[in-house]
Amino acid sequence: MMFVDETTLEVEAGRGGDGSAAMRREKYRPLGGPAGGDGGNGGDVVFVVDERLTTLLDLKHRRLLRAKRGENGRGKDQYGKAGESLKVRIPVGTQLFDANTSELLADLNSAGQCFIAAKGGRGGRGNIHFATPEERAPMFAEEGRPGERRTIRLELKLLADVGIIGFPNVGKSTLISVVSRARPKISDYPFTTLVPNLGVVQRRDFKSFVIADIPGIIPGAAAGAGLGLRFLKHVERTRLLLFLLSVDPAPGRSIASDYEVLRTEIAKYDDKLAGRPRIVAVSKSDLPEVREAYGEFQRVMRERGEEPMLFSSVTRQGVEALLNALERLLDDNPPEICKQPKGFPTASDSPHNRPGEEL
Repeated sequence: MMFVDETTLEVEAGRGGDGSAAMRREKYRPLGGPAGGDGGNGGDVVFVVDERLTTLLDLKHRRLLRAKRGENGRGKDQYGKAGESLKVRIPVGTQLFDANTSELLADLNSAGQCFIAAKGGRGGRGNIHFATPEERAPMFAEEGRPGERRTIRLELKLLADVGIIGFPNVGKSTLISVVSRARPKISDYPFTTLVPNLGVVQRRDFKSFVIADIPGIIPGAAAGAGLGLRFLKHVERTRLLLFLLSVDPAPGRSIASDYEVLRTEIAKYDDKLAGRPRIVAVSKSDLPEVREAYGEFQRVMRERGEEPMLFSSVTRQGVEALLNALERLLDDNPPEICKQPKGFPTASDSPHNRPGEEL
């Protein structure tokens, strides 16, 4: 499945139905007076979080999402039926922005949340509402109001407990394939990973945590170089960072210099992200050159008060210790309690829980 994390589309709520200008014509009731009912309200466009979705692919090629309009009012005091709301399913972690002002409209980061992006137009009143002692037989009614229309930009930011940060080909995809059932593409050339990958790590006592493999970051990523700028946003929601390092044969590269570049790019992108809890680990310990370089890097890090870890995804040596360290750090940094913002009803108590058209 193609991974799509950004798209822009227009949403239009349904127009309200017109009110009716009808008179009562029943036998034995001469001069029965006005009997025109109201038009129904137009349907809303509602975005609903579906935890089964992981991409915005279904909306990528949609240009306009339109809800149903309300029915017109009829005679004999009959009101028109309200238009069905259009419920648009989106994955957890989707942010909705006004495409014209860049204003954040909603941040839907938990299953069941919903947001009304466009409110349906109000139905017009029928002539039964306009009768007065002076005007007992009004022959006019209101027209329905048009529904809201706006351009929405959707941006998906994956939710994960651990975000793996590293240069291309340091073993991020290999690690996530070893500790979870995720099967990312693995090869020996740079930028093998073109999209983020999520894996669920199962631990003892039915515990688990989600780990995200972020595509390789290079110098200048925070300014748009490589793939970093596009996918750094997916690290924003992680509870802790795993800096993954290894030996690269390129001139001027070392484990210590790579670590400094990664920290600099993260800080340029988001200062708060740079201060998030982290673990530094060196992969590919089955290679002699990595074990040799690790000794010097360990000395430098200890002078800073940090203790890097060493492991090999191929031989599994040190992997269990790394997972234990991640689990302890996650326990020490529990997720923040997500308070439901005003105007964000859950799907269960939403008035839009009634049957309606879905995408």
